[in-house]
Amino acid sequence: MDILLAMVLGTLFGFVLQRIGAADPDKIIGMLRLTDLHLMKAILLAIGLGSLLLFVALAAGWVDSSHLSVKNLTLGVPVGGALLGVGWAVAGFCPGTALVGVGAGRKDALVFTAGGLLGAWLFTLQYESLSATQLFDQLYGGAVTLASTQRYDSIVTAIDGLWVGLAVAAALIVVAMVLPAYFRGGQPRH
Repeated sequence: MDILLAMVLGTLFGFVLQRIGAADPDKIIGMLRLTDLHLMKAILLAIGLGSLLLFVALAAGWVDSSHLSVKNLTLGVPVGGALLGVGWAVAGFCPGTALVGVGAGRKDALVFTAGGLLGAWLFTLQYESLSATQLFDQLYGGAVTLASTQRYDSIVTAIDGLWVGLAVAAALIVVAMVLPAYFRGGQPRH
């Protein structure tokens, strides 16, 4: 049953990504160049609403914080993030949007996905030698969250995690609502 639910939710998520233009490299590059902010608005709104729902569900006891998983912060995280960001900016795809592009029949997305799989395979082959470097040493305490979830150490300790989470969620939603959809010639256009 879990695999069926994952397939249904994944299909719905892919549909939404396609619908908002997240599988269109021109829209992604426009977002990264800060000229087409439509996609950025959608991403900020989704993260804000998701955060709002998560923290309300945690506070109401509908979700147990033991189900949340926070990965350790290591030097490899910002290094890998920078590599992903450069690839995203050059290709106009991230791994998720590339799969949506493959589903839509885009050949460039297929090439991107093949390159990502090749890179993952090469990383796997080099993992043992890379693990001897500082790339996998924990930074700043490892698994740390902004707001307390009662499972991980948090950065903000003076305020209850629910209020921190709700404030961040509200801020993201407000930013998504006030951002103009487009910038042309340095002037915002709605």
